[in-house]
Amino acid sequence: MDTLVKDPVCGMKVEPGKNPLTHLGMHFAFCSEQCRQRFLASPHLYVGEPGHKAPKQAGEEVVKKRCMRLAEPLSPNEANRLTEGLRAMMGVKEANVEGDRVEIAYDLLEATAAQIEAQIAAAGAQMGKGWAERLRRAFAHYEEECELGNLASSGGPCCSGKPRH
Repeated sequence: MDTLVKDPVCGMKVEPGKNPLTHLGMHFAFCSEQCRQRFLASPHLYVGEPGHKAPKQAGEEVVKKRCMRLAEPLSPNEANRLTEGLRAMMGVKEANVEGDRVEIAYDLLEATAAQIEAQIAAAGAQMGKGWAERLRRAFAHYEEECELGNLASSGGPCCSGKPRH
């Protein structure tokens, strides 16, 4: 029987052949396709660079809190199903759905707003379509992309010189 290995994204113990990936000659296994995709997007967030621990290796979390609007309110049963689906996602700390509002907190090193929106769509709900809501979502995606880029390339404090938190 194979020894379990650690998923570099979420830290779960998994079978070595589960969702496998080879990166720079190193073999990795992932608990889910979500974790595998997070790793592929920015491997240095999880395995670091010579002389620098990766943010995940250093035990960092980058918790984001967002309020997202849906195109239309959900019934209480639909809201409960969506809440359960969001809470089951890797990295989601809190999720509450009420009417047309989705309030969520998640670790950016394990989940992104885009992945959360995909889960919402998979549950049959639609994101708000007004220009302000679309602009807000686009800004959240851009902000996350920049923050992850800074984390992956810095190996230390962010560009402002202040410690990351």
